[in-house]
Amino acid sequence: MTKVGREIEKHPSEGLRRGEMHMAFARATHIVLVVAALAAAVLSGCGAARPSKYYELTVPGETSGARPTDSTAVSLLIGNWSASHLYRDDRIVYGSTGQEMGTYEYERWAEPPAEMIEEVLLRELRASGRYRAVHSRRSNANGDFLIRGRLYDLKEVTGGSILARVTFEVELRDLKTATTVWTHYYTHDEPVNGKSVANVVSALDKNVQQGVKEVVAGLDQYFAAHRVK
Repeated sequence: MTKVGREIEKHPSEGLRRGEMHMAFARATHIVLVVAALAAAVLSGCGAARPSKYYELTVPGETSGARPTDSTAVSLLIGNWSASHLYRDDRIVYGSTGQEMGTYEYERWAEPPAEMIEEVLLRELRASGRYRAVHSRRSNANGDFLIRGRLYDLKEVTGGSILARVTFEVELRDLKTATTVWTHYYTHDEPVNGKSVANVVSALDKNVQQGVKEVVAGLDQYFAAHRVK
């Protein structure tokens, strides 16, 4: 009786241990399956990452024709344009009619906007053929006048409609006298024909070209009225 009683008492505890082992195995299997599913989802997401798109402003070509008869014998230097950190980065900026702004993650400029506008202005002035030489200040070339600017806006603006806003200021300094002899302020909202980022970039490019041409025309007028001997 005593032996049989001891054997009968063993069976419930052994059953409990088997049940606990089965439950532990099931939980472990479930955890492994969950981890595997998460890993597969991560790998799938990595494989389908959205590619970045890059845009640039139109840069005028060099001129090969003769210099205009009313050209001036001065050398110009294009200095570094200053800008907020948003325009020293390559992300395309968007905003609203209020104060809030943001940047697109996957649509970017090929170069920081301030540097691109410097290049557009330099090439436009060279293409005019009105100056003895036009160089970037970074080239360490000598010049008679320095052109430098400040970029305030180059962004998409959303409100009642989508606009491409460009705002900048340019000054001309006489390096001999170390004085500012001419300034020009430009701001314009160009309507965007479409809703894509590519449409916004196209309108920004058109706006920049218009602003740069205004600067070039203003410089022509200044040097026509102030002949440099």
